[in-house]
Amino acid sequence: MRANPLNILVHKYGGTSVADEERIRNVARRVIRAADQGHRMVVVVSAQGDTTDHLIDIARRVNPSPSDRELDMLLAVGEQISISLLAMAIEAIGRPVISLTGAQVGIFTDDTHKKARIIKVNSHRLNQELEAGKIVIVAGFQGVNGRGDITTLGRGGSDTTAVALAAALGAVRCEIYTDVDGVYTADPRIVRGAQKLDRISHEEMLELASLGAQVLHPRSVELAKQYGVRLEVKSSFTDVPGTSVEEAGQMENVLQVSGVTSDKNIARVAIIEVPDRPGIAYRVLSDLARGGINVDMIIQSVRRDNVNDMSFTVAETDLDRTLAILGQTIRDIGARGIDYDRDVAKVSIVGIGLREKADVATAMFQALAENGINIQMISSSEIKISCLIERGQADLAVRAIHDKFFMGGLQVAKEAG
Repeated sequence: MRANPLNILVHKYGGTSVADEERIRNVARRVIRAADQGHRMVVVVSAQGDTTDHLIDIARRVNPSPSDRELDMLLAVGEQISISLLAMAIEAIGRPVISLTGAQVGIFTDDTHKKARIIKVNSHRLNQELEAGKIVIVAGFQGVNGRGDITTLGRGGSDTTAVALAAALGAVRCEIYTDVDGVYTADPRIVRGAQKLDRISHEEMLELASLGAQVLHPRSVELAKQYGVRLEVKSSFTDVPGTSVEEAGQMENVLQVSGVTSDKNIARVAIIEVPDRPGIAYRVLSDLARGGINVDMIIQSVRRDNVNDMSFTVAETDLDRTLAILGQTIRDIGARGIDYDRDVAKVSIVGIGLREKADVATAMFQALAENGINIQMISSSEIKISCLIERGQADLAVRAIHDKFFMGGLQVAKEAG
């Protein structure tokens, strides 16, 4: 018999929510309270506090260049510690509970270690345990590939685990519990006047997450949108209402700018004097794609003497690999060389239909100019505008832009179409 999806509720708790014994007990009480309200509970848990970083440090001391497979084998331990401790805390209160690893719960992924993608979820075991009346605690961040090897989903992957399980089970809702009580117009640690949003669209949340906001993992938002999962971001330390992530068409009104964010894990790369002939951009970007490098903010200069300069950004953590790949590429295409800069950051605004609002871009650029912040590169889409700036000015830029829109009277709500 299959568990009734109308009663299934998925909770996900981050590392700070289970950082010590008292917080684990707090989560146990919260889960049981939801179960007492009639929900069949599936709970996804991350590793405690800085456990993952600690395990990586140990690995590097043993082997400075461990294989990705063995790192996955090690890092999966962090979540297993969390799920067993939480299950014990629930047991102590006298409730039936079981903890399951990603493999045990049927999360199957591709073969990419450290950044695996979920291929399917076999929910048979989950439904079996829920029908038996148990609270099911699941290790986030991990799965298993076709060879039976443990894989991990990358930083923030527990969010993706939770949404994938909610989709597979047809759960009534997926609640992501963290150390903040919702999604804010900016990081409240940087902007004192940041405002909590009651609601935000999938599209806006996906852009914010992709552009540096740490509240949700981008892939979890993609899955929620794709499978129609009701998503809510809440605090594990308070009972105040959180932020609902939903379809834009279901929202009564949409702010012209929903949020301001920055990403400091950015590096700028420039290929100097690229020959101006067909297929060059394809060659450069395809070489990087084969190396697993995601490229953003691509700009090609105006042609001069049959050569161009081609600039783009990559994650700073991918810079060394990017330079290694391009070493051979520039020799093959006949470019003069490579320039790069680690001292940059990307600051962005997000909102539905920004491309149709010229005054929004003008106000953003004005805020930067008034604070002496130089713009190195600009990219835009229907839903976001991003500027590459000096990294040391990123926090100032976020505050200036946020003040311009949210404190300076420029922010206007519009009726959703």
